[in-house]
Amino acid sequence: MQGTLLLAQTEFNRLRRNRRYFLFTLALPVVLYLIVAKQGKSAYGVDFSAYYMVAMATLGAFSGALNGNAIRISEERKLGWIRQLRLTPLPANGYVVAKLLVSMATTIPSIVIVFLLGYFYGGVRMAAWEWIVVGIVVWLGSMIFAALAVAIGYRFPPDQVQPITALIFFGFAILGGVWFPLSGGLQKIGEVTPTYEAVKISTDVIGGTSVPIGLIAGLMIWLLIFAGLAVLSVRATAETV
Repeated sequence: MQGTLLLAQTEFNRLRRNRRYFLFTLALPVVLYLIVAKQGKSAYGVDFSAYYMVAMATLGAFSGALNGNAIRISEERKLGWIRQLRLTPLPANGYVVAKLLVSMATTIPSIVIVFLLGYFYGGVRMAAWEWIVVGIVVWLGSMIFAALAVAIGYRFPPDQVQPITALIFFGFAILGGVWFPLSGGLQKIGEVTPTYEAVKISTDVIGGTSVPIGLIAGLMIWLLIFAGLAVLSVRATAETV
């Protein structure tokens, strides 16, 4: 376990110098929130500034969990870094666990920063427990994609990972109501996505309405699906990396 934590610390220190990470997980959600948040209308039963706070926090955390991880894992696999690690005393699953730990840690700043913007700029007001619950929902909803990043990174080479993650990112962002609130037929389609479920659970908490059990179950199902894909990808490439 000590080796895994040391590797996670190394990964975290390296990620801090990654400008692309800060652009998409921190800068982009902040800029969009400053531009769009004050629409003077409502979405999903709450003030638009509250909805967009949740959406942008989800965007930043979701991007950090999926895009950065998948590309780095694929590149490191191609360069033979994973194979080199297997020659060390590091546990067999230590590399994957380290990546997940780093993802869990590095998605938190984007959530906190957007929440601070929501409070001081957007005028969002909630009870202390609601801030905590909404933050946890957004965080856990995004962590689902950390497992998908492992599956993609292990399965595909770097030149294929970028378009694949871009397609998945924009697809789940649009259908999840992250860029804009959904309505009509598009909302019916988006309701089955984990991004929509995370946003809708959060807005239900903010709006003081009961959270449908189906939304919570949906997040758990997506977690099982992506975790299963990650396990299959790692096992399938175990002898080739």
